[in-house]
Amino acid sequence: MFEMIKEWRDQRILDNSEFTSADWQRAAGRIPILERLTDDEMNELFELATLFLADKSITGAQGFKITDKVRQSIALQACLPILHLGLEWYKGWSSIIIYPGSYKSEAKSVDEFGIVHEGQQHRSGEAWQRGPVILSWKDAKHSGERDGHNVVIHEFVHKLDMLNGRANGFPPMQPDMDPERWTKIMSRDFEDFQTHRKSGLDRYGATNPAEFFAVLSEVFFETPQKLVDAYPDIYDIMVKFFRQTPL
Repeated sequence: MFEMIKEWRDQRILDNSEFTSADWQRAAGRIPILERLTDDEMNELFELATLFLADKSITGAQGFKITDKVRQSIALQACLPILHLGLEWYKGWSSIIIYPGSYKSEAKSVDEFGIVHEGQQHRSGEAWQRGPVILSWKDAKHSGERDGHNVVIHEFVHKLDMLNGRANGFPPMQPDMDPERWTKIMSRDFEDFQTHRKSGLDRYGATNPAEFFAVLSEVFFETPQKLVDAYPDIYDIMVKFFRQTPL
């Protein structure tokens, strides 16, 4: 019964969407990484993005105006990682906050001697556990350009990672995946990345396993050949996790 009610609700949202298929096509045309999708996948993405906008609120900070272009761009890229997973992977939170540019955020770190340091950092995005996703539009508007950097995908992948607790690079596995294999491959290659630079991979990924997973997810969707060249085993397990083959 619950599933029938959900399907009825979703269909009603789709039938009353404020955006037509042509509107979504124009929005997708501004995001080069979506060109690889088949027609069926593109239509599936449009429906998922429509349901996403009905489920999440997008608000501007510091006077930033949220336009339809902004909403569609964020929705399409946020839904790309869950294209074959479903909107339930973004359950438990409802808010997206967009700043016009980078913003200051309180930061806390512990050094090698156990001393806690507090201060402020300039950020282009962050994801809070059971809280909002925060993005800088100055950075987000350039996402999807096949340059290996995508702050939208980065922060929304953190949300996937947080589904089973604090972000640690170990999201909930698909039923046919081996958690031990994921851990072995990600741990081994993260250790390698600590000391070896890889072409096309942002060094921010060396910060911790959660950032490693998020940064490599950006590369998976933006410049997948770079990931195959650097860490082919990670590309393979991401194919199984995201249910997509961007190459």
